[in-house]
Amino acid sequence: MYVYDPVDQQLVQERVAQFSDQTRRFLDGQLSEDEFRVLRLQNGLYIQRHAPMLRVAIPYGMLAARQLRTLAGIARRYDRGYGHFSTRQNIQFNWPRLEDVPAILAELAEVQMHAIQTSGNCIRNTTTDHFAGIAPDELVNPLVWCEIIRQWSTLHPEFAFLPRKFKIAVSGALQDRAAVGVHDIGLQAVEHEGELGFRVWVGGGLGRTPMVGHLIKPFVAWPHLLTYLQAALRVYNLHGRRDNKYKARIKILVKDLSPEVYARQVEEEWLRIKDGPDTITQAQLDTIAGRFEWPSYDPRAAGQEDPGAALAARNPRFARWLRTNVHPHRVPGYAAVTLSLKATGVPPGDITAEQMEAAADLSERYGFGELRVSHEQNLILADVRRAQLPELWRELEDLKLATPNIGLLTNIIACPGGDFCALANAVSIPVAEAIQRRFDDLDYLFEIGELDLNISGCINSCGHHHIGHIGILGVDKAGEEWYQVTLGGRQNGAARPLPDLASQRGGGAAIGRIIGPSFAREQVAHVVERLVRTYLTLRDSDQERFIDVVERVGIDPFKHDVYADPQLAKAAPRQQAVPA
Repeated sequence: MYVYDPVDQQLVQERVAQFSDQTRRFLDGQLSEDEFRVLRLQNGLYIQRHAPMLRVAIPYGMLAARQLRTLAGIARRYDRGYGHFSTRQNIQFNWPRLEDVPAILAELAEVQMHAIQTSGNCIRNTTTDHFAGIAPDELVNPLVWCEIIRQWSTLHPEFAFLPRKFKIAVSGALQDRAAVGVHDIGLQAVEHEGELGFRVWVGGGLGRTPMVGHLIKPFVAWPHLLTYLQAALRVYNLHGRRDNKYKARIKILVKDLSPEVYARQVEEEWLRIKDGPDTITQAQLDTIAGRFEWPSYDPRAAGQEDPGAALAARNPRFARWLRTNVHPHRVPGYAAVTLSLKATGVPPGDITAEQMEAAADLSERYGFGELRVSHEQNLILADVRRAQLPELWRELEDLKLATPNIGLLTNIIACPGGDFCALANAVSIPVAEAIQRRFDDLDYLFEIGELDLNISGCINSCGHHHIGHIGILGVDKAGEEWYQVTLGGRQNGAARPLPDLASQRGGGAAIGRIIGPSFAREQVAHVVERLVRTYLTLRDSDQERFIDVVERVGIDPFKHDVYADPQLAKAAPRQQAVPA
């Protein structure tokens, strides 16, 4: 866990004082709506459908127990008793009063948290693998590199007003779990001739024009990472459009220039500044790494008796939980555990204040007081002794945080949708709940196997529907809610190692394809069931996953079965499809 130095602490406290004065002046009528808008966005404050929404930064998804308790207190005192974890590993509060936001930010600053650059046209929260630092297949711990990027990018004067928002993801493992291919810049750690560096993908992103990133630099040695990022952003800042927000993202620039021309311009700028002041030295790297509090693992854990196998033999639910929610750890005798925030009937990613406090307690009793937020909107206890898994599972069951569905269909990624967001065309939460209820039978869920289902309430794709094996997008048709379905999306090269990531666009990510006309809300759960039945009929064995079948046979058999179903005969008349 990174610990602030005096400069970090002073920065966030001065920002609190600054925004407190700005809010006071706005409420007193001294600042107009337009003048205040840019100021509040720089502090993570949106105006949503019903109330302000405050997005709090959780840098690269790491939380200390004391920080989670503070978030619980904020949810209880200033919100409606819960928070919502987003796909960018942040947390959102949907009901704060504007006049209370400065006080909330002040409380956050006391536990080394803030809302800086969680919105606006700047470099947003850098995300990474939620198993960073503990994954057995890790080449390098990406947490240190995320922190280096965070310090470099925070309040960077040159990149404070980019043409559009900018998102960076870092993967330090052989298997990409950070979705580097669908970020403005994706970084994948690699070794070349014994030297550590990064592959650089640029121009990925979802939203209105989904694209998979292009590999523009197969290898950048680690000392030059920041200078290369600086060059990439400078070319974007120079040429990116500011006259049309729909064409302002870097993915549009890379497409318009061509990846080859963009890469050449970046290379020219980089060679000019390569050995400049942003070059990283070993001393600087060691200093940042030294600001982290790393776990002190007990070597005796590897030799402790593991009671999990005996319990799994007589308790099927525990056995399922072991299979889906418990993950390998690089240290023998330890495991990572996902706390599922996807219980049926609960909006995906939502967590109550009581659950936050309980999770904080568990992180201290079963780990080192540290938690992770995944981009799948769940929490992770990173360092649990395997001998303690049965005891931990029983406590999680009582808290409704042990749903054994990680990697399965009901582990749905969803944005808040039309229930909260002013931009949404349709609701997401009721659709997610209907699907969860349709597939609440755990035996059936495990028979289906691995399947990613993502839902977005509008084309901005906050629910990442484009990269779901099944993607659902809310669209507006004559003032009514309809839902478009895509198949075949994925965030990376699937759950198997890629022999050569450099040969894959965006590390193997893919954008789903629209199957046809949209469906009414009440039809969506049945559509998903029809797609699942088609998959179960087509698969060669129970080892062939849904995405494997789609890639093998294409979307036509699924499309045929869905639109031939009498219960789905009232699909919307053909209309112009939203681009996918």
